[in-house]
Amino acid sequence: MCLFCEIINGNIPSAKVYEDDMILAFKDINPVAPVHILVTPKEHIACVNDITAENSKFVSHIFEKIPEIAKSQGIESYRVINNCGEDAGQTVMHLHFHIIGGVEMGEKIL
Repeated sequence: MCLFCEIINGNIPSAKVYEDDMILAFKDINPVAPVHILVTPKEHIACVNDITAENSKFVSHIFEKIPEIAKSQGIESYRVINNCGEDAGQTVMHLHFHIIGGVEMGEKIL
């Protein structure tokens, strides 16, 4: 079972900031900014390449909740990042989105 599935199932502890029946949001253990939250569907979807008509409801729900999650962390300006595949930096093969904020980042991505 993947790391995020273990976290979702409660077998590995996390610093949860939001949870409902479809998604879990928790603090990244290696934050790159003062606010660094991971938002992941509770259904295992490996990456963006595996989003289908049947499971896309999880992604739309994540994006509906991101503003609420960010606001709960005291930020209204933030970056949302997704890595798809190893070359892009995806280290856990379970779809997730990074909410990063609390610091001025500028326009440069890399």
